Amino acid sequence: MADETPETEEAVPMASGGAAERILNQEEIDSLLGFDVNSDQLQDKSGVRAIINSALVSYERLPMLEIVFDRLVRLMTTSLRNFTSDNVEVSLDSITSIRFGDYLNSIPLPAILAVFRAEQLDNYGLFTVDSNLIYSIVDVLLGGRRGSSAMRIEGRPYTTIERTLVQRMTEVILQDMCAAFEPLAPVNFVLDRLETNPRFAAIARPANAAILVKLRIDMEDRGGRTELLLPYATLEPIRKLLLQQFMGEKFGRDSIWESHLATELWSTNVEIAAILDEQVMPLNKIMNLEVGQTIMLNATPDSKIEMRCRGVPLLKGRMGRVGSSVAVRVDEAVQRTDASRGL
Repeated sequence: MADETPETEEAVPMASGGAAERILNQEEIDSLLGFDVNSDQLQDKSGVRAIINSALVSYERLPMLEIVFDRLVRLMTTSLRNFTSDNVEVSLDSITSIRFGDYLNSIPLPAILAVFRAEQLDNYGLFTVDSNLIYSIVDVLLGGRRGSSAMRIEGRPYTTIERTLVQRMTEVILQDMCAAFEPLAPVNFVLDRLETNPRFAAIARPANAAILVKLRIDMEDRGGRTELLLPYATLEPIRKLLLQQFMGEKFGRDSIWESHLATELWSTNVEIAAILDEQVMPLNKIMNLEVGQTIMLNATPDSKIEMRCRGVPLLKGRMGRVGSSVAVRVDEAVQRTDASRGL
């Protein structure tokens, strides 16, 4: 028993305060860091990883995106049915935020990446078509038999026919995107190029945030996945529109109050000064004026008189008399400049 005591003391290290140190196991370390090899990347993260990824902007802050992409799914279902003459079902899997560099590293190869340009937004987007959808489109458009799985030959580059058919499908989807964004803002999406290497499809910096939309296209027993990536820089020009909770929302505006304010403004009384003449005189001359002295005006009975409101010229006319009152007949309106509008 005397020999076993030192071994027991070494097995339980003592802290400086006399208490035994507790060693974390692997599960506790993973929970602290917010890492779990069995969890999907799209799930909510916690721990240190949540702090690291806190700089990412959540797509939920742009509520109108869901409406736009739901409309895109309905349009794609109809257009791809007409394009393939087959029963096509398009479903929206997820809408997430991701860093552009992380997305490029996660693209399953082989795949075809279509880089498109949003002309009105003056930026680019990325459309990824996986290999299963590529071979399914080729089979459908070239008369492949139903029920037969597409044969994928590893290491073989995509042929010109395959790239051309994918390009035609991508152009159809981009037209649907134009129609999906049309109620919100007119945006024209144009295909720029097709790439098979993700390194050649870099449209943003690796650390930039982007919106990732995952779509699934099913054609009975065939189909595949497509992914649409839009950097936040591309959506920035229409960010205010995407912040709307519903289509046509007006921020900080009340049409009833605007109508009431316009009605009251039209019935407001304002003072108008009729300026016969203006002169520049030395200050000593003005200070030496006495009662009875006369100041000559450079105006004749036919001279035009300018009418001003708070110093802003509005109208020009001629002076006359109506009964016992001095009147001004309006001849023309003054063309206001930007400076006078600012006053």
